[in-house]
Amino acid sequence: MSISFFDTIKEILEQSGFAALTIQQFIMICIACFLIYLAIKKGFEPLLLLPIAFGMLLVNLPLTGLMEGPLGDQPGGLLYYLYQGVKLGIYPSLIFLGIGTMTDFGPLIARPSSLFLGAAAQLGIAIAFIVAIALGFSPQGAASIGIIGGADGPTAIFLTSRLEPELLPAIAVAAYSYMALIPLIQPPIMRFLTTKKEREVKMEQLREVSKLEKIVFPIIVTIVTVLLLPSVAPLLGMLMLGNLFKESGVVERLSNTAQNALMNIVTIFLGTTVGATAAAENFLRPETLKIIALGLMAFMFSTAGGVLLGKFMCFLSGGKINPLIGSAGVSAVPMAARVSQVEGKKANPNNYLLMHAMGPNVAGVIGSAVAAGVLLAMFG
Repeated sequence: MSISFFDTIKEILEQSGFAALTIQQFIMICIACFLIYLAIKKGFEPLLLLPIAFGMLLVNLPLTGLMEGPLGDQPGGLLYYLYQGVKLGIYPSLIFLGIGTMTDFGPLIARPSSLFLGAAAQLGIAIAFIVAIALGFSPQGAASIGIIGGADGPTAIFLTSRLEPELLPAIAVAAYSYMALIPLIQPPIMRFLTTKKEREVKMEQLREVSKLEKIVFPIIVTIVTVLLLPSVAPLLGMLMLGNLFKESGVVERLSNTAQNALMNIVTIFLGTTVGATAAAENFLRPETLKIIALGLMAFMFSTAGGVLLGKFMCFLSGGKINPLIGSAGVSAVPMAARVSQVEGKKANPNNYLLMHAMGPNVAGVIGSAVAAGVLLAMFG
């Protein structure tokens, strides 16, 4: 009886995931647990990092078949079907719909010159693209890596899923990690590129933007940008639709659904399935370290690009524009704008840069989407 019992236990163990677990999968499980720790304990973009990390954990547990496609009469795994929303570009576009309902374009409308700061803060995309090409990545891969410099996770996922899906796990982790680390990455660059006198500049209050302007803005932007770059329609179209929901004031139920229930559901599906692409054989490669390093470089150059143009605008305006708001041109809303506020406050306790920084910040959302559209048109 005892022999039969032990034989049964042995057979169960031999058929279990423990027997099939490889050292590479074990490493990925450890990485996933570390990311879960960062999300819960350190608060690093938990809304997306937590489902990404758990998706990474699930896919590296052997024999689950969660990401395997259908074979014959056998259906595919659960996450395989949910992943089609990423592969087809559905989830990132729906995320943009929700972002649109939470975005106030008022500061950008009040100071249209903020568009230039948002554009300048895409510098890192171009720099990382060039360096990635030099390191041997394909144009599609280099474009996917470069878009990390836009500091916009959904845009990075959207573009990479279209151009180079194999790089998606590393790019998604890098994009969201650096977005979470904005308060650590940006301030040293901002202080290095500006003088104390420039950081002390106190800006005048923005003019009040009318309701009509806020309603017309998303319509005009959609018409102009989509006619110019049709490939940007999924992202920018949904962003502006969400904003029109918000500003029109006649579809409050739709606006609330888009920014709450729909946003939360899509975030769960997006994060979990993106994490599930990080199988050990796809993630544990030398290219992953290159992507993480290039992503950091892209982010740093994007911050520098915005600050340097801010300095130039400060000079042209006779010292009326604080160059710190240029760093908010990366599209991490509203975290980058808050960093500009904090740094300005340190230099001058009477400085209130938040609303001024929100202009470049929301311009960066548009800028990163347009940059993705350009790259998709060139290499898609």
